[in-house]
Amino acid sequence: MLRIPCPFCGPRDEVEFRWSGDSHVVRPGLDSSDGEWADYLFVRRNPKGPGAERWHHWTGCRQWFNLVRDTASHAIVAVYKLDEPAP
Repeated sequence: MLRIPCPFCGPRDEVEFRWSGDSHVVRPGLDSSDGEWADYLFVRRNPKGPGAERWHHWTGCRQWFNLVRDTASHAIVAVYKLDEPAP
């Protein structure tokens, strides 16, 4: 089980959190093509190594935050609030 360091509550067990997908996904403008919208909705990076993800502490403080996790080893590299820049 992962111990996720919530930036608001401190380290907690993984079962208290919900993974919510990639962080920093940029929404296309209203004048974008159908292909750009399809990429936005359905295509995501799948890195082997560090990747930024969005998490929700749903049974604790109920806050959203970003987490950089190595997908090969599940090691947590960085945790930061939504209004903070990516490390």
